Amino acid sequence: MAMFPLTANFEGDFVLQLVAVDTENTMDEVAQAAAHHSVGRRVARRPGCAMRVRRQGAEQAFPRKQKLADSGLKPMECVEIVWESEAR
Repeated sequence: MAMFPLTANFEGDFVLQLVAVDTENTMDEVAQAAAHHSVGRRVARRPGCAMRVRRQGAEQAFPRKQKLADSGLKPMECVEIVWESEAR
C-alpha cells in the first residue's frame, strides 16, 4: 500500500486534476477519486453509465477490478476517465 499520484483527465471536464490514490485501489476506485473533483462540479452525473479508466490515448479501458499496482502506470502519468454504458 502506497500513495500514488496520477493526473486525471475526466471526460467532459476542461481541468486536469492531480489525484492521489493507493496502489491497492481498483480502477473503479481510481475513477471515483477522479470523479470527486469533477462530477457535480463541472461534469454532470450520467445515470446508467459506469466510469472507466484508460491510459491517455488508449482505446481500451483497464478492467474495472484491476489493481493500480498491476496496471503498469507510472507516477504522474495521465489517465482518462470516460463514461461507458452499463449495458456493455
